[in-house]
Amino acid sequence: MISRPTLVFKIANEEWEFEQIHKLNYRTFVEEIPQHETNPERTLIDKFHLDNKYIICLRDNQLIGMVAIRDKRPFSLDHKLKNLDSYLPEFHSILEIRLLSVKQGYRRGYVLKGLFTILIEQIEAHGYDLAIISARLNQMKLYKHLGFVPFGPIIGHDGARFQPMYITLHEYKEFRRRTKLFSDELRLNNSNKSLINLLPGPVHINQFVHESLNEIPVSHRSENFVRDFKQTKNLLCRLLNSRSVEILMGSGSLANDCIAAQLSINFGMGLVLSNGEFGNRLIDHALRFGLNFKTLEIDWGMAFDRDQILRLLDEKHDVRWLWAVHCETSTGVLNDLEMLESLCLERGVRLCMDCVSSIGTIPIDLNGVYLASGVSGKGLGAFPGLSMVFYNHDILPLSKDIPRYLDIGLYSSSEGIPFTMSSNLVYALKKALEGFDPDNRYAELENMSSWLRGRLRKIGFHILASDENSSPALITIALPNWIDSDNLGRSLELEGYLLSYRSKYLRKRNWIQISLMSGYKKEIFYPLLDLLKGYISSSSNTNQIDM
Repeated sequence: MISRPTLVFKIANEEWEFEQIHKLNYRTFVEEIPQHETNPERTLIDKFHLDNKYIICLRDNQLIGMVAIRDKRPFSLDHKLKNLDSYLPEFHSILEIRLLSVKQGYRRGYVLKGLFTILIEQIEAHGYDLAIISARLNQMKLYKHLGFVPFGPIIGHDGARFQPMYITLHEYKEFRRRTKLFSDELRLNNSNKSLINLLPGPVHINQFVHESLNEIPVSHRSENFVRDFKQTKNLLCRLLNSRSVEILMGSGSLANDCIAAQLSINFGMGLVLSNGEFGNRLIDHALRFGLNFKTLEIDWGMAFDRDQILRLLDEKHDVRWLWAVHCETSTGVLNDLEMLESLCLERGVRLCMDCVSSIGTIPIDLNGVYLASGVSGKGLGAFPGLSMVFYNHDILPLSKDIPRYLDIGLYSSSEGIPFTMSSNLVYALKKALEGFDPDNRYAELENMSSWLRGRLRKIGFHILASDENSSPALITIALPNWIDSDNLGRSLELEGYLLSYRSKYLRKRNWIQISLMSGYKKEIFYPLLDLLKGYISSSSNTNQIDM
């Protein structure tokens, strides 16, 4: 939901909103533009209503503007132009924009820009590369300014004549640039609010860590930096009980590519576990390196069963390595590291773990793990941009077999700094580690998570991961079908709460996520809980129309 002091922009999802849509539809397309016959109810329900998605603008719960989008053929223009596609450039995915209407007295640029800002988000979320619209002849200048191109003959009748127009992906990018200026303006209007960062990354950065970015960068070859870099590695190893670690310039995906590169060197058959988005990404890493492996995939939100993995290992006697995610970020499920270590030790299998979202949120002992990935910008509270690979064995350089940047052995033989390293990011990580109090950190996260989960369930929300198999740092909420995750996420964002909802895998499932990695106290969450309670109460008491 995008808001201003008196204006709200959103996707319509409540019955009273649809009732006002039908009234505005009548006022515009019967009384103002004579396209349809009058009726005593002064209500016009669009013939494609059940397929339409309405983007609306409200002022004090009164509808003042709307636009509808629809991607189901035949379109309205299909009925007015024979062989519609013959007029259009090639496309992969198309939608029709219709019923643009703004009440008289509100026909200023702000309302129109707000409607089109939400429209842009819908285009991006669903991957459309062509949109068509029927433009009133007196509005041609406006649509051309936005990037629309006229095509075909003028349609309609006297008093209601329209020019068909389209916008392609190329023109859309320029269109998006113009509407982005409006989005920035909305953010500036909200800048007086203190934003509460409940994202799984980037997380809130403490001031003493933030100061590192203001320092003058130093050479990664200087004696002082090499010394401090080694101390930073030692702090990481002590925190996680790992013999060795290499720090890389890049994200967790880079660290996992490095693990895949190591496994590609004659390691034999492997097993990759997946119960969420990031388990699926491990499968993708393994495929891209041509690894020889089997998979065990279970439903998102479920935890792995020891007996199930054991049976698979017994069936596949040639499995030599196992790769899994410790904390599955997409669902909040915490997979059992000790159980996996025990199984792999019994079967002589090398265990590799993605610990990107678990490091810094729970006690972790990597002594029994062959290779593990981590990052600087989540539970450790430093800036994103550094990743790590932990290991407990000797690694030799293999420059002829894998790319240099992915060769952990090359890092190991170069004091960990074979390439340019950002001193600012390293010093920020060092400060975060020096100020890290694991005992208090882990206890506070556990207590906060238990309290917040209870409150959310009491309000009526369904938490995906069970308490027995959940990360204390991540709460993924599966929303009821009458609450749209985009609407809720925007609404909370404009109230000052940054939750995770924009990722494709969250949008696809109508999920929203609260991360506790930034370490806020309970007082921060009381207003958020009130907002959520009000949202679910108002939504659940309304008869919904499936859009």
